[in-house]
Amino acid sequence: MERVLGRLGTVGPGLPTLVVVSGVHGNEPAGVEASREVTRALAGRSDRLRGSVVFLVGNVQALALKRRYVDRDLNRAWTPAGVAAVQNGPPDGGAAGASPAEDAEQRELLEVFDTVLAEAGGPVYVLDLHTTSGGGGAFSTVADTLRNRAVALALPVPLVLGLEELVVGTLHEYLATRGCITVAFESGQHDEAAAVDRAEAGIWILLAATGVAAESDLPELAPARKRLARDAEGLPRVLEMRHRHAVVPEDAFRMYRGYGNFQRVRRGEVVAEDRDGAVEVPETGRILMPLYQAQGQDGFFVVRSFSEFWLTLSRVLRKIGLGRWVHWFPGIRLHPHRPDALIVNRRVARFYALQVLHLLGYRRHEEDGDLLVVLRQNHE
Repeated sequence: MERVLGRLGTVGPGLPTLVVVSGVHGNEPAGVEASREVTRALAGRSDRLRGSVVFLVGNVQALALKRRYVDRDLNRAWTPAGVAAVQNGPPDGGAAGASPAEDAEQRELLEVFDTVLAEAGGPVYVLDLHTTSGGGGAFSTVADTLRNRAVALALPVPLVLGLEELVVGTLHEYLATRGCITVAFESGQHDEAAAVDRAEAGIWILLAATGVAAESDLPELAPARKRLARDAEGLPRVLEMRHRHAVVPEDAFRMYRGYGNFQRVRRGEVVAEDRDGAVEVPETGRILMPLYQAQGQDGFFVVRSFSEFWLTLSRVLRKIGLGRWVHWFPGIRLHPHRPDALIVNRRVARFYALQVLHLLGYRRHEEDGDLLVVLRQNHE
C-alpha cells in the first residue's frame, strides 16, 4: 500500500493545504477507503481546486495485518520525546529487526509532513480520520484552540473537548504544535459501511471549510452535511471529557456488551470487569469509545454536555487576551521555564482554577501533590 494515496490541486502563496490522514490504526480501514473514493471523485476537477489536498495512509504495516498496531500504538507516539527518538535513532534500530515496526511508519510520516509544511504557501489543515470499536455516533475532537474549534464545528457532529488532557501523543495534537489547524474525526464503528460514508462526508465538508474547494464545485457537499446532521440528531453539540479508564493487558479488562458512543450511564453503573472485579462508572454522563477489541489502552471514556454558552464565553475571553493576566489570580503563577504553562496551587485555587483555565485553553499536564501544571497550545 502506498503512503500517499493522492495529491491534487495547487500549492502557492496564500493557498491552503488540506492533509487527510487515515489508517493511523491498522484496524480502521474506513478512512482509507473514503480517501480513495474522494481522490477518484476529485481527479477530473483538480484544476478547479483553490489550494491542495494530500491523502496519506498512517500505519501501512498494521493495515496489512488488520491490527490496531504491530508493536506499539502509532497514535500515542507523537510526544516530543517520541518524535525525537525516531528522528535521532538509526533507521534499523541498531540491528536488523530490532526496531519496532511503527518506527519506520512514524519516520516516513514525519518526512512527508516536513515536505508538506515546507512547500505550503498558506495555512495547513489536517483531518485525521478514525473509527471506534464500539458502535454509535460519530464525533470530532481537537486540541483546544479557537481555530481548531472553528474547523471542527464545520462538521455537524458532536465536538468533544479535553481529550488531550487524558491522552498524550496523538498525531493531531502533535501537528497542532507545528502550526497546523487540526481535527480528528471518528466516523463510526470499524467495520460498518456507514463509517466509510461518514468519513467521505467529513472530507467533502473540510474541503469547503478550509477553502481548498469552492462550495459551487462540490455537489457532494449538501448531501454530506445532511448525512452527518441526520446521524447526529438528538446528540449534544459540544461535550467535554470527564474520565478515562486506562487499561493494560495485565488488567484482563472486558467491556460488557451493549454499550455504544454517547449512551447514557450513571455513577456506579457496572460497565465492565477486570482482574479486580467490577468496573464502575465514576460519574454520570455518556460513555464514549468503549473497548471491544484486543489492543488498546483506553477501556472507555465518560463525557458530559458542555453548554454552548460556555463555548462562546471561552471564545470571548481568549479574544480579549485574559490568558495574559490569569497568573495574577490567587494560587496561579507563571511556569519559570515554559511560556505556554502555568503552575496552579490547588489548595488556594481549588474552587475555580481548572474551570477558568479550561475556558482559556489550558489543560491538565502534570500533577505533583498540591501543584498542577497546565499547558495550552502556544500558537493560540
